[in-house]
Amino acid sequence: MKIPFRQYLALLSRYMQPQRGRVILLTVLLFGGLGLQLIGPQVLRYFIDRAMNGSGAAALLPIALLFIGLALVAQILNIWATYVSQNVGWTATNALRKDLAEHCLNLDMPFHNAHTPGELIERIDGDITAMANFFSQMVIQVLGNLLLLLGVLVLLWQEDWRVGLALTIFSIFAIWVLNLVRNIAVPRLTAESKSRANLYSYLEERLSGTEDIRSSGAREHVMNGLYLALREVFHRGRASGTVFALVWSISNAMFLISYILIFGSGAYLFSVGAITLGTVYLFFQYTEMLRAPLEQMTRQVQELQKATAGIHRVQELYNTVSKIQDGSGQQHLPAGPLSVEFDQVFFTYNDNDNNNNDDNEAANNKSNAENMVLKNLNFKLEAGKVMGLLGRTGSGKTSTTRLLFRLYEASQGAIRLAGIDSRDLKLADLRQHIAMVTQEVQIFHASVRDNLTFFNKNILDEQILQVIEELGLKEWYERMPRGLDTILRESGSGLSAGEAQLLAFTRVFLENPGLVILDEASSRLDPATERLIERAVDKLMKNRTGIIIAHRLATVQRADEIMILENGRVLEHGSRELLANDAHSRFAQLMRTGLEEALA
Repeated sequence: MKIPFRQYLALLSRYMQPQRGRVILLTVLLFGGLGLQLIGPQVLRYFIDRAMNGSGAAALLPIALLFIGLALVAQILNIWATYVSQNVGWTATNALRKDLAEHCLNLDMPFHNAHTPGELIERIDGDITAMANFFSQMVIQVLGNLLLLLGVLVLLWQEDWRVGLALTIFSIFAIWVLNLVRNIAVPRLTAESKSRANLYSYLEERLSGTEDIRSSGAREHVMNGLYLALREVFHRGRASGTVFALVWSISNAMFLISYILIFGSGAYLFSVGAITLGTVYLFFQYTEMLRAPLEQMTRQVQELQKATAGIHRVQELYNTVSKIQDGSGQQHLPAGPLSVEFDQVFFTYNDNDNNNNDDNEAANNKSNAENMVLKNLNFKLEAGKVMGLLGRTGSGKTSTTRLLFRLYEASQGAIRLAGIDSRDLKLADLRQHIAMVTQEVQIFHASVRDNLTFFNKNILDEQILQVIEELGLKEWYERMPRGLDTILRESGSGLSAGEAQLLAFTRVFLENPGLVILDEASSRLDPATERLIERAVDKLMKNRTGIIIAHRLATVQRADEIMILENGRVLEHGSRELLANDAHSRFAQLMRTGLEEALA
């Protein structure tokens, strides 16, 4: 896996540009520390030579104090640089997390059907965390260590060309070896990250289904699956760790060679009187200083390998393009009830999975035709009318509503709202004018206010309280210890099924859409609560267009029209009263036999 250098550069420039002041400060701090490291051994050499020549404590004390002062300043600069680099790294990675999360939220439903929340959490958080050092100091430290390496070699050449030549050859060899092993670990790191994503995906799915797992006695099966996922993480982690150990061992072996070179040449030159003891120590210190940048460069290579794996997986997500493209926005939906029109609409979920080529295009087209969920769907619902949508499971009712929201794209045909093709509308504009209430109400870990307004700060508290009063949620609201600021959790913080439905209706009232879709929102409620819900539905449908997906006869009594789907086609569509009075209509038959049984 090789990523072009321009991708590293583009990523750095995008997320480091807003922090250029901090980056400049970090550069100054790191390079200042490197300069002090080069000066330190020179001071020690001077101290040793003066001591060997018999200088007293009075002469040596200023030199010692100078060395201690330089070391203290170097440590302060190092601590300061560490703080700034962490600040830069986390700021950059948080910005990247935000951008990547927003990108994933904008992707279409086929993408989210193919990737579980647990997997996306690992990719958005885990992979980007591995890139923190890449943003904070990787480039600066690699450049700084190269400059330190060059500085040490230049000073060694000045002291003795033979020592300088030997360590220059060694350094070139070491850099060549490190560059050779640069990409060894990347595939293994990618495999390890993927196995962790699979583990988090498995945990998220199983923990969310705890009740079903326990009630069906499937705990042993779940634990066995967890063991298999953990074993995969272990094997992948061991493989990447083994490669890291190999790189580290190669580095240590090379430094052993450097010590042999420096002690051998130092001993020889000192024995013939070519250098002083202080210079021998200077050679040793500079050799140690060579070890530091080469070791750090080795670590940076490892960090770069981690970053490369993360960049590759992040780039995969960024390269995923939603099939649902935003409209031009040249037209806008009007306020008030909206007309709905389906014009020769065909739809299949398989469209999102096929990558046709010339050889299998005909076969795929035939398969698509057989798997069409909606087949030449044609109907028109006038603005302000309510339509009851009936049909057996799998007839295409839910798919029809998903197409209205453009959660999926129609394979063929056009869908118009207020006479405007939905593909020409901005998605935000489209979804602002449509609302849906289903049997399952999502409660967010947020305040009552945010749960009701979907985090829209423009809705006043007075509006919220008025709608709560109108929909019969006052008793529930009065139980909230902090009113609208009370934090709800996914469990609903004491919300009954009926209260959760009323909360969903409150959201719709506050949004004030022109089209409301009810997916049998009251099918699981007790009679008393259902009556309360029915009153809320009556208020909700006033001066709005409505589509009610129904399984019970009582639900469609308020409908102006009835449409029955069967196998993705319109079986029957017309006025509810006319169809009910037509003994030969399918709707009349459903009324006689019982809607619930007939649509089961």
